[in-house]
Amino acid sequence: MDHHSPPTPPSKSWSIYTRPEITAKYHIQERVGSGAYSDVYKARRISDNVTVALKEVHDYQAAFREVEALQLLHNCPNVVVLHEYFWREDEDAVLVLEFLRTDLAAVIKEAKRNGGVGVGEVKRWMIQILSGVDACHRNMIVHRDLKPSNLLISDDGVLKLADFGQARILMEPGFVAVDENPQSFENSSLNQDHLFLPQVVPQSSQEDREHQGQGMISRELSFRDIGKFKGQDFLDEVDRETVSIQDGNTSCLATGTASDFEDDMLRSPYEVYDAGGDGHGSLTSCVGTRWFRAPELLYGSMDYGMDVDLWSLGCIFAELLTLEPLFPGASDIDQLSRIINVLGNLTEEVWPGCLKLPDYRTISFANVENPIGIEACLANRALDEIALVKKLICYDPASRATAMELLHDEYFSKEPLPAPISELRVPLTNSGKDEDSPSGWYDYNERGSDSDFDDFGPMNVSKTSTGFSIQFS
Repeated sequence: MDHHSPPTPPSKSWSIYTRPEITAKYHIQERVGSGAYSDVYKARRISDNVTVALKEVHDYQAAFREVEALQLLHNCPNVVVLHEYFWREDEDAVLVLEFLRTDLAAVIKEAKRNGGVGVGEVKRWMIQILSGVDACHRNMIVHRDLKPSNLLISDDGVLKLADFGQARILMEPGFVAVDENPQSFENSSLNQDHLFLPQVVPQSSQEDREHQGQGMISRELSFRDIGKFKGQDFLDEVDRETVSIQDGNTSCLATGTASDFEDDMLRSPYEVYDAGGDGHGSLTSCVGTRWFRAPELLYGSMDYGMDVDLWSLGCIFAELLTLEPLFPGASDIDQLSRIINVLGNLTEEVWPGCLKLPDYRTISFANVENPIGIEACLANRALDEIALVKKLICYDPASRATAMELLHDEYFSKEPLPAPISELRVPLTNSGKDEDSPSGWYDYNERGSDSDFDDFGPMNVSKTSTGFSIQFS
């Protein structure tokens, strides 16, 4: 058998097999995931036989969101590694990522069959998640879609945040977030020049790359070129994008068909709704996956920040402790109803300012006199575990504990201590497309269109007649 012959390409996504700049460097083995906006292939890097994931993203804005975020976070041990990416005229972006076989959703699924997860293991998973989220937030990145299937796991037990297709970088153009906490769990050994000024490698032979000169070009200009490839006016998108996060009137209606909306009660809880921004710099409220979506988003807020990730963390931690989702809503209204049944009604007393939420006065619930509380949701769990979740699952975003605060929480210094990574039980497979939680590799469902091109520096660019790739050290 000729090991260099590509498998028969699937009809849905064929371009990756016909792009010589990719097939010259990678032997594509099989498609391992498919979604509305991307397809993921397992591949072998020919130069050193390393297994990688090739993520062919059909939504150019989602691709740039992921590239921008991973570029900022590329040296973080708990964030998936982006090796390089390719772009050609009239072709989709192809991201070359480290290949991670399984995810936290699979850990939870397997634990349900095998009697649970030990407290030491739970703590180590939590610490790794918090480390990844802390790295995001210190770099002013809000992930906006944290869930078990987007927390990928290596064979040796290292957990890494993935799927940054909805991530936003909340910073002024040109602003570089600095590490203000030298004791953080993410320590970069690279200087900022390496971190923010990636080398652009043209799609040509190695000999050409060694002899072709590289010029300096602004990041905005490079995106203008790509915008021409796609027939989009990228500069208008860039100019409209502002850092201020203001109220808007974006609808939370799913970006599907009318029948999709009518079937809302039957939707998978892991589908992503995102009707897009309002074109004036405000964020959309319809991001993330319903079961892990913060209440302010369910009430239509577009004046939010990294606090929405902290709510998602609380939901993930609760599920890791109980092996059941905390708020498994069948629709957005049902999601809110489940939250209110646990936390009680949302009022000014529990969250000053909640009356300003766009949909607060249009969505009303009967008075819940005796909410069951987080304690009832975490029955049979220790008090310190309940306390940890309660620091995240609360209405007022300002009251949620940050990832860094939780990393220093006494919960992690108590017996039993966090298990060594080498002792974590890693499932043999991922959670699978046919499960509730699709793989984080390709989860680009119902994506919005708000632009994310905040300038933060120039790029070294070499261009060829066919396109270019951007490679990170």
